[in-house]
Amino acid sequence: MKRYKGFLLDLDGTIYRGNEPIPEAVVFMEQLRKRNIPYLFLTNNSSTSPENVARRLEGMGIPTKGEEVYTTSMAAATYLRDQLPQGAHIYVIGEQGLVHELEEVGYHLTAEQPDAVVVGIDRSFTYEKLAIAAKAIRQGARFLATNNDAALPTEHGLTPGNGSLVAAVAVASGAEPVVVGKPEPLIVDYALRKLGLDKSDTLLIGDNLHTDILAGRNSGVDSLLVYTGYSKEADIERFRIQPTYEADSLTQWWEAYSPFLD
Repeated sequence: MKRYKGFLLDLDGTIYRGNEPIPEAVVFMEQLRKRNIPYLFLTNNSSTSPENVARRLEGMGIPTKGEEVYTTSMAAATYLRDQLPQGAHIYVIGEQGLVHELEEVGYHLTAEQPDAVVVGIDRSFTYEKLAIAAKAIRQGARFLATNNDAALPTEHGLTPGNGSLVAAVAVASGAEPVVVGKPEPLIVDYALRKLGLDKSDTLLIGDNLHTDILAGRNSGVDSLLVYTGYSKEADIERFRIQPTYEADSLTQWWEAYSPFLD
């Protein structure tokens, strides 16, 4: 085990389940704040703002500022800023979090001759939106997806994720998107830039082998898998990518890790 200067933290299944905080995660976050260890919450959720995520965590007893949250909407805006000038036309399939971040960059959100199509989770997805997106991409618009998650974990079980919408647009347009969210490396690279840390000094923590742990491997960042959410201990034997560490909970891992800080 090595000493890390900062952490990238998943949310669903790692810090909370549905609307309930994971007690071990609350204790872990207290330790990070006590020792002034920098971190970012790294989420594939594009539907809401960092400030709303922070307020949700505050309500769970985890003091959080919006600047401590990095979303796929932020990553999408960062990626497009490197590709297209302010004022470019963007067609968005998505909710308020994604709309806000793209407008903040200075893009004009419209269905009229867009330069890019961005697909995030949209619980009002329609055939008309699919048709507009597919036509624009066939006519040359860039195709960007916030993430490719097949399902979303909720307190009521798994529900369709953004990957299902992305798949529909990909089939209809005959094109594959650039994906900015986990497990792709773009969001990790952008988050590290914001933290100001090197890959070798950072640990990515999550509950999902297919998103969090694979994101660590794809990005060259060490990872910790906690068995408090999606992936279970039996899954690891069948998965080609292995985490750097694994633990039943964040408390269990912290007990093994904290002596390295003294």
